[in-house]
Amino acid sequence: MLDILRDYGLQLLIGQYPAGPLGGLALTLVLSVSVLVLAFPLAVVVGVARGSRRPAIAAAAALYANAIRGLPLLLVVFWSYYALPLLVGASFSAERVMVSALVIYESAYLGEIVRAGIAALPAGQAEAAHSLGLGRWATLRKVLLPQALYNMIPSFLSQFIVVLKNTSVAYVIGVNEVTNQAYQINSQLLSRPFEVFAILAAIYFALAKLLSLGAARLDRRIAG
Repeated sequence: MLDILRDYGLQLLIGQYPAGPLGGLALTLVLSVSVLVLAFPLAVVVGVARGSRRPAIAAAAALYANAIRGLPLLLVVFWSYYALPLLVGASFSAERVMVSALVIYESAYLGEIVRAGIAALPAGQAEAAHSLGLGRWATLRKVLLPQALYNMIPSFLSQFIVVLKNTSVAYVIGVNEVTNQAYQINSQLLSRPFEVFAILAAIYFALAKLLSLGAARLDRRIAG
């Protein structure tokens, strides 16, 4: 196993970079951060719409969230890969398709976190804001959302772990993230799949463990 790390460790970390495109663990992290950053605004819209007083808006947001969460991620990836170019009339790189699919998928889950975070705030917060003359949207923007989003930081970090693991699906459309690099290394070695994928599992476990510890620490800090 150590000889695999010695010979292929750099490929697992950065792919063929700088002689070729960035790949490996570095691309996995870039994809994960990009998805979380891009999905966050859409998730706020979905979460706020879920609590709307207008039935049509709330129903549309609920339909979006429930429909997306009811689909396997792989299906969303395939639909994005084959349907997105047809819908917009342009081709996209596999990396952009994967980011688009994950943004659609994760915004539904993050939207539920936002909705729950707003609903968990004491009713007195909104009542106090209204008594000061703030309207509903001003109350939401200036009072409720800042508090809810701050309280949801550990949940967002936990969801980042899910995003990180979900990027492994990207290998099916040829994205050279760390799982794809492991498949390539296994294809070269042929006879050592257990060791190659044990290393891959250890990479995901280490990242998930570090992020879990960070989320737990943030949770204690916020609760305290």
